[in-house]
Amino acid sequence: MTVEELREKINYYAELYYTKDEPEISDFEYDELMRELKRLEAEDPSIITPDSPTQRVGGRILEGFEEVRHVVRMESLNDVFSKAEVIDFGRKCEEAVGAVQYVTELKIDGLSVSLEYENGVLVRGSTRGDGDVGEDVTENIKTIRSVPLVLKEKIPYLEVRGEVYMPHRSFDALNRIREENEQPPFKNPRNAAAGAIRQLDSSVAAERRLDIFVFNVQRAEGIEFETHKESIDFLGRVGFKTIPIKKVHETIEEAFDEVLEIGESRGELGFDIDGAVIKVNSLAARAALGSTSKFPRWAAAYKFPPEQKETKLRDIVVQVGRTGVLTPNAIFDPIRLAGTSVSRATLHNMDFIKERDIKIGDVIVVQKAGEIIPEVVKALPEKRSGGEIEFEMPLVCPICGAPVVREEGEAAYRCTGGECPAQLARNVVHFASKGAMDIEGVGPALVERLLEKSLISSAADLYYLKREDIIPLDKMGEKSADNLLAAIEKSKENDLSALIYALGIRNIGQKAGKDLAKRFKTLDNLIAASAEDIAAVENFAMISAESVKSFFAVEQNMDIVEKLRQAGVNFNSIEDDAGDKFAGMTFVLTGTLPTLKRDEAAKIIEQNGGKVAGSVSKKTSFVVVGADAGSKLAKAEALGIALLTEEEFLKMAGEVT
Repeated sequence: MTVEELREKINYYAELYYTKDEPEISDFEYDELMRELKRLEAEDPSIITPDSPTQRVGGRILEGFEEVRHVVRMESLNDVFSKAEVIDFGRKCEEAVGAVQYVTELKIDGLSVSLEYENGVLVRGSTRGDGDVGEDVTENIKTIRSVPLVLKEKIPYLEVRGEVYMPHRSFDALNRIREENEQPPFKNPRNAAAGAIRQLDSSVAAERRLDIFVFNVQRAEGIEFETHKESIDFLGRVGFKTIPIKKVHETIEEAFDEVLEIGESRGELGFDIDGAVIKVNSLAARAALGSTSKFPRWAAAYKFPPEQKETKLRDIVVQVGRTGVLTPNAIFDPIRLAGTSVSRATLHNMDFIKERDIKIGDVIVVQKAGEIIPEVVKALPEKRSGGEIEFEMPLVCPICGAPVVREEGEAAYRCTGGECPAQLARNVVHFASKGAMDIEGVGPALVERLLEKSLISSAADLYYLKREDIIPLDKMGEKSADNLLAAIEKSKENDLSALIYALGIRNIGQKAGKDLAKRFKTLDNLIAASAEDIAAVENFAMISAESVKSFFAVEQNMDIVEKLRQAGVNFNSIEDDAGDKFAGMTFVLTGTLPTLKRDEAAKIIEQNGGKVAGSVSKKTSFVVVGADAGSKLAKAEALGIALLTEEEFLKMAGEVT
């Protein structure tokens, strides 16, 4: 691989990791690529270019946040990977400034931020960005409960640096929710945390229950420190959650011994670390040592490689998820990794298995991605005995027997059965959800109780529930039962568009449901339509059209349709098109409107040919403002976007005169 190709590859992975939060390779693999590029450039400095990945500290600024220029540069650390490199770091420090003490810290795998306080009050939180310029994320920082909004002492000015991270328990809970909502799980806590901090909506950060360790004083007025340890102790006293420092080391060898201890215990932590940091303790010595153009000379980050072990792959079993995706899972002889015993790991899909040439009976290499999720790194063909077995995905669902399909352009195999028990709860909850059939009272808890009592076997069975079936259920009574039955009955009158979306057809969302209802007018017309007819609908592609045809070709799904028909559910389009008054316009809704709910206002906009956006930008046409409007109003005013009251909005739509 040439230097140019290596740079291109590193830039590609860096873009995914730092800017998009979608890593394709592990940190260790990325570090190896960087080390190789550094080695080549060190051998021939003439090949170094200004845009080389080795010449910049971090990522680019994302759109949507105000820039923050750091007075004290938020430097990255020089990575070391061996004891020899650690000893060399210590030697250089001591040659430059004489004998020094060292401290060791955990290297938290998260997102580096700056917190600024004036007279003890938090005034700004910002990301590291490229080290010189970051992003103002104050509102998101405030959602982290361990960040003190007011310090215990009124220091005139204080800027500290910390690492925002997601604890394992928060990460596990988040991925469970994403799976239930048919969203792809996050690959590791670091990227989930980074994505939350970069959200324009601070409620996202709040929901992800982030945490922070503060590990450095950047600037201070009204107080002085002689050592790093002294500054960290002070920060702990005034209210920060600080990086734990066990003790001060007199020699670099002692510091490295503690680094090894940290490595041994990393599996017992409730959060991810990717190494340990060794720092010179004396702040005067740090000032004398200074920095290179990229990192300080007074600190080094020892990076831990992922712990890997070999084991025997005994079987590959298929699990059917709540969204109908068939996922192959490796079952192997138990091994201990990062402090826990593991005996199975996801193999993701058939592409993953084929790319790594994995066979049942292979000796495989397993590691923990992000120190949490077991993953199969590779098979070892050289250790095969000849009795290994190729794995093939089943042609029918192992749970319900419905056909399994793999849509063009997708890696996943899916069960097509609408009554499949593995995905039944999710299907019913979706069917009754807002935007679909909108049956108030039918949520996950009730659906689970109905399934436990065998009162439903598909979403259509909701329309056949009897009062005497519902009243005995836990947390139900006569009034609740009557309200539920009334909500179910009311949903029969919904427009065809709601029913199409409620059926849970792959690739068909709310807007697609409306487009199909508008074009075909009845469900029977849609069922009878060819894939070409469906693909001819505006904004439709053949893949969505084939999803519709495939859905209605499955006997289980047509059984549900017939049950709905017999129950008296409306199969016709009843919504009138209000026109195209808002064609080409984008609206943003903010605050509490006097009479309209958000979804009601959005419906008016869409019926008139307009679009509803969740955030204000230069492309926004109008912002409809209600009571207690917040940051969206402020941004609209800053950009000069036209503002509308509810009354003005309704007049534009022709709803009032």
